[in-house]
Amino acid sequence: MNNTLANIGVVGLGAMGAGMAKSLRRAGYRVHACDARRGVAEAFAAEGGVACASPAELAAACHIVISVVVNAQQTEAVLFGEGGEGGAAPAMAPGSVFVMCSTVAPEWSVALESRLAERGLLYIDAPISGGAAKAASGQMTIMSAARPEAYAAVGGALDAMAAKVYRLGDRAGNGSKVKIINQLLAGVHIAAAAEAMALGLREGVAAEDIYEVITHSAGNSWMFENRMAHVLAADYTPLSAVDIFVKDLGLVLDTARASKFPLPLSATAHQMFMQASASGHGREDDAAVIKIFPGITLPQPK
Repeated sequence: MNNTLANIGVVGLGAMGAGMAKSLRRAGYRVHACDARRGVAEAFAAEGGVACASPAELAAACHIVISVVVNAQQTEAVLFGEGGEGGAAPAMAPGSVFVMCSTVAPEWSVALESRLAERGLLYIDAPISGGAAKAASGQMTIMSAARPEAYAAVGGALDAMAAKVYRLGDRAGNGSKVKIINQLLAGVHIAAAAEAMALGLREGVAAEDIYEVITHSAGNSWMFENRMAHVLAADYTPLSAVDIFVKDLGLVLDTARASKFPLPLSATAHQMFMQASASGHGREDDAAVIKIFPGITLPQPK
């Protein structure tokens, strides 16, 4: 595929979607963008993209539509519009590809593949991971599963956005299953990191000292190093919000509950994020889960 002639659409220019759209543009694609927030797509267009007023307008111009929204409900709205009318799906030409990058229940993703196939559309179950910085540099991870014809139709677009594109099966489902497992670990690691930092603070150790020692010791994790840096900076700007892990760990538990599989650590971490959300921190960065611990003095903005 000649990327300079390829029209590709990205719906959702949030922390991840904006970086993915920029990576595609760097790779030579003509990137159409749509976002529910006023002015976001227009700002992307000012940098060299094409702004679309709706998913339907975007889908009419693009053979590949990439959806980077929060959840299954928003994905439904992208595809089928509000109330089941409009949306991208009716505007997509037969043989077009819909790439779904949200964290969703695996069984929902499996069903979506069948629903789109009835319309003559191809589907890639393609949750993502890595954070905004890796998305912007084209170094994120894609956990995908799809029919061979969907991979063939998408060409090099996935590789243009990610350092690692895992092909986990020839049908939808395994991409979302592996993302669920990733989110189990991510959520538990953030909760454990917050608990460890909170204990250190309660015991009178300086937050900077805790961070310095742990990040150079066996107890370190990527989540401790990344998220506790937010705590040190007293910056809870939501790169990934508390409520995201209320949702994602809820999906983890729903998946395990269906097969009566115990997940005690996931259940505890879920309750911690639920408590943080109920305390008014749901829209803050997920590192704000540390705010549920009593009797500690958190670092303040400098």
